[in-house]
Amino acid sequence: MRRIPPTLGEQLSSSALRYGHPPVGTERNRQSVSARLPSVDVSREGEAPHDTEQTDSPEEKLARLEAVLFLAREPLSTRKLAKLAQLDDGTQARTLLKELSGRYDRRDSALQVVEIAGGFQLLTRPQLADWIRRLHGGPEQLRLSAPALETLSVVAYRQPVIRAEIEAIRGVQCGEILRVLMERDLLRIVGRAEDLGRPFLYGTTKNFLQVFGFRRLEQMPPIDQIGKIEGNRAG
Repeated sequence: MRRIPPTLGEQLSSSALRYGHPPVGTERNRQSVSARLPSVDVSREGEAPHDTEQTDSPEEKLARLEAVLFLAREPLSTRKLAKLAQLDDGTQARTLLKELSGRYDRRDSALQVVEIAGGFQLLTRPQLADWIRRLHGGPEQLRLSAPALETLSVVAYRQPVIRAEIEAIRGVQCGEILRVLMERDLLRIVGRAEDLGRPFLYGTTKNFLQVFGFRRLEQMPPIDQIGKIEGNRAG
């Protein structure tokens, strides 16, 4: 039976560090700000609020975009950012995101604009993670066992994949681990295979991208480079 390389699960975890986010087993770097305005939910579809007359100056547009990012609890696409901030289009949103990000960098702000999980989000910088963790009294951490990380790695690289193929690669039954990973919102059922019995096909979730700090799945390191990366880290 084929087995997944022993360092693959570890690399999935350590890859988050390369993109400025803590790996699984530590607090996810999503402590953008503790203060929120609960009366506004930018994740809902619909028009942005029109309580006051909006101007079209670049600074006003930038301010509206920053406000939307501040309120957002998940990554938002440029198209949705443009709609909520009343911008011309996604291209203008991306231009303003670049300007906003540059301003944060120039003044060494605690905040940064991060492209992650197919969208953009306002997050604190990784170097503040330990301080924020202490400030908030040790929030719940996402911990995964080595078998869970290995199973997650198989699905991440082979998706969409059926359970039988996962178990053939790992050499053990994975039903319970798959259930746990789905409960953690790291895996999901993406369809059914054409094989006998139409077994479920498993794939990763948007939350998987957020946890590991990937913008998209294509950012995961190729399997044939895992050993080389791990060797460089050890050296």
